[in-house]
Amino acid sequence: LALITVMQFVEGLSDRQAADAVRSRIDWKYALSLELIDPGFDASVLCEFRARLVDGGTGPALLDAMLARFKESGLLRARGQQRTDSTHVLAVVRSVNRLEFVGETLRAALNTLALVERDWLAGLISSDWFDRYSTRVEQYKFPKSEAARAALAQTIGADGYLLLAAVYTATAPAWLRELAAIQTLRIAWIHQYYVDNDTIRLRSIEDLPPASIRFDSPYDTDAHYSKKRNTSWSGYKVHVTETCDTDSPHLIINVETTSAPVSDSAMTALIHQTLADRELSPATHLLDAAYVDTEIVVSSLLDHNIDVVGKLASNGRRGLRYFVLQDRLESETSYMPPRASHIRLDHPP
Repeated sequence: LALITVMQFVEGLSDRQAADAVRSRIDWKYALSLELIDPGFDASVLCEFRARLVDGGTGPALLDAMLARFKESGLLRARGQQRTDSTHVLAVVRSVNRLEFVGETLRAALNTLALVERDWLAGLISSDWFDRYSTRVEQYKFPKSEAARAALAQTIGADGYLLLAAVYTATAPAWLRELAAIQTLRIAWIHQYYVDNDTIRLRSIEDLPPASIRFDSPYDTDAHYSKKRNTSWSGYKVHVTETCDTDSPHLIINVETTSAPVSDSAMTALIHQTLADRELSPATHLLDAAYVDTEIVVSSLLDHNIDVVGKLASNGRRGLRYFVLQDRLESETSYMPPRASHIRLDHPP
């Protein structure tokens, strides 16, 4: 199943297409060591397999098994040269504006309630709700004028508040408020709306919570907006570390996935600790400027004997960091790597 998942990703296949390939393609059967008459399996098996990996936190197990084999074969060794960089991972959701987002969030909650408590919901809503939320909320259906759009946003907000108030009444089934779609609606309305003298208003852009808190889709609440240089996206960020010695194959040895707004510099220490736990700490670590500051350069040497090579980010905190680091350098008397002599905290980046 792990190998099928890799081949599925390489070819960009859906679960159903991957299951069909296992059943009908000779090249896949050969790669999987299956008999030509093997009937394959139902497509749902792949989804269940990925869920087990995630729920059990066993995603790294496959990578660890490969790294162990590479070590046995002499293809992988510690104290070499490595490099790390990050790239964006797009969430599998539509990119929507705020009006589409609030409308689709409310529609998702209504669809969930219609499945579990149809009669209770029918007694709450009016017929005009069906016109607004029976189909997917999309930009082209919205009114053209700004005033009409603002009025629609206010209407959606009022509908959401009415639904939440009904769910949290004493007469409503208590378990309704525990539904994921209802909790998503509740948090989204906190992020997007406020009540001013009994009037529901959409928050201004300046009044929105940071991207690390608010979510961009009711169908993937872990996906967040971020921007790095000229690239902006909603989803996640992946940090990939690979060996880059000239006399051996380049092998990916560590992968860390985070929320998109998490800064690269916040991951450097974690990556170094993970490499140390795997007994794969490099002697030299090549890093993009986003991963590097003076504190990281010094702490990497002191904690893991790793020589960080990368452009120091220019910021106004360098002078403050110098004194903090100088105190730590003077206090570390038990071990000071010789390479520390070339660290210059005062030279331009």
